[in-house]
Amino acid sequence: MASFVVREIDAKSVINRVQNMPFRWSINPYRGCRHACVYCYARPTHEYLGMNGADEFQEVIFAKVNAPRVVRAELGRRSWRGEPVAIGTATDPYQQAESRYRLTRGILEAFRDFRNPLSITTKSPMVLRDLDILTDLARDARVTIHLTITTLDESLWRKLEPTTSKPRKRLEALAKLREHGIRAGIFLAPILPFITDGDDQIDAVVSAAAECGAQFIWDGILRLGPGIDEYYLPFLEREFPDLVARYRQLYRGQNATYGYIQTVRDRVAAIKAAHGFVDVQEEDERRPMVEQLSLFG
Repeated sequence: MASFVVREIDAKSVINRVQNMPFRWSINPYRGCRHACVYCYARPTHEYLGMNGADEFQEVIFAKVNAPRVVRAELGRRSWRGEPVAIGTATDPYQQAESRYRLTRGILEAFRDFRNPLSITTKSPMVLRDLDILTDLARDARVTIHLTITTLDESLWRKLEPTTSKPRKRLEALAKLREHGIRAGIFLAPILPFITDGDDQIDAVVSAAAECGAQFIWDGILRLGPGIDEYYLPFLEREFPDLVARYRQLYRGQNATYGYIQTVRDRVAAIKAAHGFVDVQEEDERRPMVEQLSLFG
C-alpha cells in the first residue's frame, strides 16, 4: 500500500454536536483513516474536502493539531454540562498518526482533568498507552472502550483491514483494559454477508471476547450507503467475484433485505447467549449507531 501524508490543520471546534444519533457529542482528532478498511462508512467525508473516498481517504490524513487545547477550552465553558462524548465516530483516534501527534492523549488529559465521561471506538491496542489516564478518569466518570473486531481469520483480516493491528492484539488490549477495571467490549461490526457471517466465524469472535472479559458485544450488518459501495463493490469484484451477483440480489438499497438481517441477528443473538452475553441494548449509547451505520472503519 502507498505511503501516507499527514496535513496539519487547526480546528475552530472539536466537540461536535451530532444530529439524529443516540449520542449528542462526538470528537474525531483526525480526518481520513490509514486503516483502509474496505467497508468504512466514513469514506464519503473526504469528498467534502474535494478529495475522493478511495485512495485519498487513507493516504491523506488531516491532523487537528490544536485539538487538545480547543477541547480543554470547550470543556471549561460555563455552558458545557458534562455530557458524555463519543471519541472516534468517523475515524480511528488511535490510527498510525497518533503515534507522532498524540492528539488523542492530549484530549483524554483534558477529559480527565474535567472528570467528563467518554467512550472510545478503536481497532488499535495503542489505547493501552493511555491506560493511566483512562484508569484515573474511570474513578469519577463513565469510561467505555469499544474495540472493533470483524473476524479472527487472519487471511480475511488482512484483506478487509489492511493496515490495522491483528485482531488477537485487540483482544489482548481488551483483556488488559478489563484487568484495570475499565468498561470495555467488542463491536462485531460490520458483519459482511457471505464473508464473515458464518456461525463458526461469529462464534470465534464472541467466545474469544468472553474469555477476555468483554462486558458487551454489539453487532451490525454491512450498510452500503453512497460512497461506500463505490469502494466496497470493486473490492468484491477483485477478491470475491463469485459473490457479486449475490450482493446485487441482497442489497436492493443501502441495507440488506429484511429477511437476511433478521436471520443473522437471530443467529448472533443465540451465539452471544450461549457465551453468557445478555443483549440489553439500552445499556450502551452506541448500539443504535452500530445498527444504523454498521461500524467501524
